Amino acid sequence: MSNRGLTNINYQTIQYCFPNNNLSCTRSIRPEVEYIIVYIFIAVTSVFTVFLNLLVIISISHFKQLHTPTNVLIFSLAVADLIAGLILMPVQGMKLIEPCWYFGEIFCSIFPLILYVVLTASLGNMIIISVDRYIAVNDPLRYPIRVNNYRAIVSIVVNWLFSFIYIFYLLYEFLLYPEMNHTCIGECILSVKFENTILDSIVCLVAPCCIIIPLYVKICFVAKRQAKHLNSVTDKKAKSEKKATRTLGIVVLVYLLCWMPCYLTSLSLGQNENHSLIINVMDWIICMNSGMNPIIYAMFYRWFRLSAKYILTLKIFEPSSEYLNLFPEEK
Repeated sequence: MSNRGLTNINYQTIQYCFPNNNLSCTRSIRPEVEYIIVYIFIAVTSVFTVFLNLLVIISISHFKQLHTPTNVLIFSLAVADLIAGLILMPVQGMKLIEPCWYFGEIFCSIFPLILYVVLTASLGNMIIISVDRYIAVNDPLRYPIRVNNYRAIVSIVVNWLFSFIYIFYLLYEFLLYPEMNHTCIGECILSVKFENTILDSIVCLVAPCCIIIPLYVKICFVAKRQAKHLNSVTDKKAKSEKKATRTLGIVVLVYLLCWMPCYLTSLSLGQNENHSLIINVMDWIICMNSGMNPIIYAMFYRWFRLSAKYILTLKIFEPSSEYLNLFPEEK
């Protein structure tokens, strides 16, 4: 088998993923400029996502004022987004342009598990955030009693455990017998039963929409009614909760807009290998959502802009920096 590759009738060079292996898959060679553009885009997007979510994680971890149940949920979401930036986006991005899999069979089995556990956990975080915002707006007087940091942490742990168990169940056969779907070395194709795809669409698309959309519709009605009864003495807390609700509502909406095309594509195209590029693009769009959340925080949360400023200017290393005021208007 020649290492120099083959040439088809359209004069497109065909090479082998592993030239010295007779069982290797083949790969078509793209223009070098295309590789450079895609890899630069992947690198910049991944670094950008990791950097911004690290700012969120450090901010909420370090500053005492941010140790609230809502921010604990944002912390969990930022951790999922950080994993997406570190692992999922680089690999998923490479799959867009590189037909060969160079990371070995073990990682071929593990990567889909990591990918879908993180995405499912992110969706679970969105549902919990929606419930949190509903309680905060609909029952503000009892919110501190009904929602606290301990309950937020428990809900996060349950969410991640459920995500792992659920995805392990869906990918059980693929994880145990990955070689069943491989026809040559250098191939990594995820194959899921159609009935599992239907189940996943119900659990991760239909059910979340049936929970999140009615909650935010109810929140909008309640917030509009409350706005008529606010006064300058008592409205600071209510305005703060409404602003947080609006911001997190945008986060949830953007996430669903990124999430829905993936499931609609999977249902319409199935697991057809000829449509693998389209499915990879849909997965990449979901991963890119991980870099959007901190941008939304920066646009609507002054505390995030201030905490990022303190972090980047290294003020967090000063004594008692964890007690710096991130809400100066409340002084």
